[in-house]
Amino acid sequence: MARRSNSAFQRDIESVLHPYTNLVKHAQTGPMMLERGAGIHVWDDQGKEYIEGLSGLWCTALGYGNEELVEVAAEQMRKLPYSSLFASKGHEPAAELADKLKDMVPFAASKVFFTNSGSEANDTQVKMLWYYNNAVGRPRKKKIISRMKAYHGVTLAAASLTGLPVLHESFDLPIANVLHTDCPHYYRFAADGESEAEFVARLAANLRELIEREDPDTVAAFIAEPVMGAGGVIVPPAGYFEAIQPILAEHDIVLIVDEVICGFGRTGNLFGSETFNIAPGTMSLAKALSSAYLPIGAVLLPEEIYAPIAAESSRRGVFAHGYTYTGHPVCAAVASRTVDIYLRDNIVGHVRDVAPGFLRRLHALSEHPLVGETRGVGLIGACEIVRDKPAKQPFEAAAAVGAQCAMFAQAHGLIVRALGDTVAFCPPLIISAQQLDELFDRFQRALDDTLDWVRREKL
Repeated sequence: MARRSNSAFQRDIESVLHPYTNLVKHAQTGPMMLERGAGIHVWDDQGKEYIEGLSGLWCTALGYGNEELVEVAAEQMRKLPYSSLFASKGHEPAAELADKLKDMVPFAASKVFFTNSGSEANDTQVKMLWYYNNAVGRPRKKKIISRMKAYHGVTLAAASLTGLPVLHESFDLPIANVLHTDCPHYYRFAADGESEAEFVARLAANLRELIEREDPDTVAAFIAEPVMGAGGVIVPPAGYFEAIQPILAEHDIVLIVDEVICGFGRTGNLFGSETFNIAPGTMSLAKALSSAYLPIGAVLLPEEIYAPIAAESSRRGVFAHGYTYTGHPVCAAVASRTVDIYLRDNIVGHVRDVAPGFLRRLHALSEHPLVGETRGVGLIGACEIVRDKPAKQPFEAAAAVGAQCAMFAQAHGLIVRALGDTVAFCPPLIISAQQLDELFDRFQRALDDTLDWVRREKL
């Protein structure tokens, strides 16, 4: 990539520390500088157009340039650009949004705590449950079980819950009281000859064994995404959540449902919990909550967890948790209108209309010589690139074949995300059937380029 002196491109290299980036390589190659967006498309600073095939980071559900959200933000900035919620202060946008969320979610939520991100929401979940168990006289019940390949964020607690080694290595994570159980990816982790039902039964038995080995009186919660996002878009096998939920209930273990990616229509229902028959104990939201137009997340609690927390705060004199921007009025106003748009415009209905075409084109990729598995639900999916299809043998990680495929896609005007050698798709929910076909046409060309490259490099 040619360097552009005295430009935002050069200033980025000199001044910005990028997340999830090879920092040495970035200093050599520089950034992809995006300038504007409209609908499902974005344009870089050279005028090149791209389909944003991952909705930014799984989040711009309503696409780019939604003037209704822009106007709501401007109106709220003029009216009340900021107020904290500390010390019993309140404002209408936060109250209105909390009320709407309680009405939407598929469980009896009593209170909503606002955060600035999904990471903060999941970090707060850990603190809330530790506080709750102290309040009810169970100081030993503090362990949180997550899953290998799960993704729950990057704060200390959330990154510890995440089951991806790169988030732990060199960061001295995970913290104490975090455990990990099996990843429910049948394609990768089923034993030879094991049926999907047998795989689910084995994972459920392993979870029970882990809980009993650790002592149920020390285990507070189990956290799960309905579809595991950054771990590879892993759709749970049939019956998985039905098998594990009775085990959690038997041992009085709260099920934290991380709906940060799946919430607000992504899986073909308002929430992934509805798609996979999950009964949340508590819930985390973010990303599509505001269609990513402004940063906001939320933790929803039932009354049976909130009431002891409230009583403990009275004993302590204060509930000593919160952020400067908790319930920021502009973010809350935009999120509130975003929720209105999902319902008013029947976004879930649209997802259901176009999802069959999305999944048809996605699964057709399984015929390609490089694709070992395709998986998806609603408007989220992935294809896993392999070296040997019958043996499910992956490429060497150092070859970075998935990343190369994503670069070829970018050259063809499509932004996707490589998660190792799994390439993820998560387009804006407003995408049309015709636009979905164009997305996959561009990706097919990228996949063919990748195959040619693999053969040239003798990988």
